[in-house]
Amino acid sequence: MALVVQKFGGTSVADASKIKAAAAKAIARHQAGDQVVVVVSAMGHQTDILVDLAREISDRPSAREMDMLLSTGEQVSVALFAMAVQAAGHKAVSLTGAQIGIRTDSTHTKARIKSISTDHVRALLDSGAIVIAAGFQGIDQNGNITTLGRGGSDTTAVALAAVLDADLCEIYTDVDGIYTTDPRMLADARRLGSISYDEMLELASLGAGVMHSRSIEFAKKFGVKVVVRSSFKDIPGTLILAADQAVKRPVSGVALAKDEARITLEGAPDQPGSSHALFSTLAESGIAVDMIVQNVGQGGRADVSFTVPEDDLADALERTERVAKAIGAEGVSHDHRMAKVSVVGVGMEAEEGVAGRMFSALSAEKINVHMITTSEIKISVLVDRTDGPAAVKAVHKAFGLHDAGSEPVDATAGGSLPKSSPLEVVRRLEGMEDLAIEDCLLDSSQALVTFTDLPDTPGVAADVFQEVGRAGLLVDMIVQSHPRNGRAEISFTVPAESRDKATDVAHGIAKARGATVADVPHVAKLSITGVGIRSHAGVADRLFKPLADAGVNIDLVSTSEVRLNVIVAAEHGGTSLAVLRKAFGLHAER
Repeated sequence: MALVVQKFGGTSVADASKIKAAAAKAIARHQAGDQVVVVVSAMGHQTDILVDLAREISDRPSAREMDMLLSTGEQVSVALFAMAVQAAGHKAVSLTGAQIGIRTDSTHTKARIKSISTDHVRALLDSGAIVIAAGFQGIDQNGNITTLGRGGSDTTAVALAAVLDADLCEIYTDVDGIYTTDPRMLADARRLGSISYDEMLELASLGAGVMHSRSIEFAKKFGVKVVVRSSFKDIPGTLILAADQAVKRPVSGVALAKDEARITLEGAPDQPGSSHALFSTLAESGIAVDMIVQNVGQGGRADVSFTVPEDDLADALERTERVAKAIGAEGVSHDHRMAKVSVVGVGMEAEEGVAGRMFSALSAEKINVHMITTSEIKISVLVDRTDGPAAVKAVHKAFGLHDAGSEPVDATAGGSLPKSSPLEVVRRLEGMEDLAIEDCLLDSSQALVTFTDLPDTPGVAADVFQEVGRAGLLVDMIVQSHPRNGRAEISFTVPAESRDKATDVAHGIAKARGATVADVPHVAKLSITGVGIRSHAGVADRLFKPLADAGVNIDLVSTSEVRLNVIVAAEHGGTSLAVLRKAFGLHAER
């Protein structure tokens, strides 16, 4: 007998007939001998209707009362769903978040789960009932109803699967799986049979709207096997699981984040503490920063660029301008009309030329790249918002994703999740959505090459990395800062033993384009990996502050959903590793 959590989104329960159809899926599982927990979202556009109604009453309704109001949408759904199961002759009980025992913090409208009690749900399951749980909601320590924000029902479902040691979490939605890109934007998109947690985390945070990144964080942290499938078509869907069980592709998907805003702190003093001053101020307001790019300092000054959701621009801009004045930076610039295009693939590390192919595809469409940041499984570029859809189409075609077949899905892949001891279950209940840093690693084997004064024109990055690729150079980090005065700066790292070859190639590229080249024969790269790096405001500052306190200056930064990389001087590598491992509560280097 398996324990299965099923989640049905708003479109899957939009009316009575769809509720009955969804109930039939839960009943079928139950009749097959499985214990079933169903998590249900509000019907159709019910949440939007409630939000509009609140705005008719007040221009600025309190967050607490909004949570009280919005939580009613799921309560309607779970009651109707339970009635549908009961009408078919089966036992069902509907529960609110509070009745389940979902405890959250007190951040209304975007609360984080602190713990979930399992006793009541397990007792109902053992009695033979199908448990119908309200998604999106919980209760804080003072008894106030809270809601979990965007993607909250997905988060509820995967969190329940985690604490109940469920064998499978099925996410039923209006699409039939995870695609190589948004099929509503590009008809050539293809469904993937499987995808790793890290790939899905990157795609979810980058704009792929099928699942919210918080739910994938839970899945990765607790090893929950997730299947995304259609409520309306009887097809396998997409399995989300650990990287060693998923198919390894150089590129699995292309994502577009359409509502990005870019802020650049220009000419900040290139010394320890500048980045800390900026990101500590942003963290105070709970602003989650996305792309962070710091260029190599020149003349004692460096630019720090970052992106935030457009909705957070005004607050972030005001805080950045305050920091600029306090530290004596040259100024602040911004652009609210940006989009981020990213390719993601766990097989990227093992295949050369991925970056060059991406940049060449953009160059062929005359799309200018404003910023670049990379991780081991992701390359992200910032482009003009109007170029976003064309960029996705070009990159999708360049990697042959339109020809990708949907490999078969085996929901038993990797075996069943190991059942936990009672002590392990208790541990899972504590700080469920806390930041989980897995490790901090030091790589002292790389050299840094930097181009300055490159012309800021479409195709520059493609030209650079086509030449680098033809030379057979293995590139790790790539960072392009936001251009100033029509000139761009691109830095990349290569193995130290390839430094002479890399600089020879770089000088040839620079000479043809009127640019200059600088290099550092040995640098230290520190990589922080974990779950929640992007979704937790203040993670960047937790990195910058201890390094600043230790007098370590950061030369380069690149970010992703699951990794934050920094380059420091080689002589500071050991000190930086010890400082960061202590700052993030990790054991001493093994």
